[in-house]
Amino acid sequence: MKDENKVSTAGIKRLPKYYRYLSVLRQMGIGRVSSIDLGRQLEITPSKVRQDFFNFGCYGLQGYGYEVGSLMHEIGKILGMDRVNTMVIIGAGKLGRALANHSSFEKRGYKVIGMFDMNPNLIGKAVRGIEIRSIDMLQEFHAQHAVDIAVITVPRVYAREMAERVVSYGVKGIWNFASVEFEVPEDVAVEHIHFSESLMALSYKLKEKRTGWLASWQPHDGRSQSDRSAIGKGVR
Repeated sequence: MKDENKVSTAGIKRLPKYYRYLSVLRQMGIGRVSSIDLGRQLEITPSKVRQDFFNFGCYGLQGYGYEVGSLMHEIGKILGMDRVNTMVIIGAGKLGRALANHSSFEKRGYKVIGMFDMNPNLIGKAVRGIEIRSIDMLQEFHAQHAVDIAVITVPRVYAREMAERVVSYGVKGIWNFASVEFEVPEDVAVEHIHFSESLMALSYKLKEKRTGWLASWQPHDGRSQSDRSAIGKGVR
């Protein structure tokens, strides 16, 4: 891979989107794809696609494009999907159980091997065959299973404490759904997920669509909204 300092955060975040689209193409039996097609799907320019792949050492052939299978394999390696990453879910509420039931994680190389909670009413129950254990057993569990990623789905008031605990146990990856961000040591990777931010981004896009629709709206008399506004102001 090229110098990581030259790879933008935006470029890194596009890799899973490339991978997802390439997965669809492979399922459709399509063997190659162009930067134009990839750019259209991600709403970026073909040159940006080529730059992304160049930064990560993935090269296509001019006039031919990219081999779908090979590109998927290379992106998968970059994303660390060429090995099984073990995960534990901390917080066995509705969100935690929903994530545990998400079987497609395993197809991507992520395996949920444990669930933990502090609610005595949940401890001992199972989700997809995974027993919910007391949070006090997490340190021992990690020592036995070498957990790669801790998925935090507890209420935000407990999130920092849980993060500090898993870091002290030696977990190096945190996927945080607790709607609060926290700092971690440099040797620990964390991804904060905020559902509300995604919803607000959708709200913005919806507003833009509505604005565009109103601007292009044609009333029954054939005049545009701008024409009607001008008439209303006495403009002839």
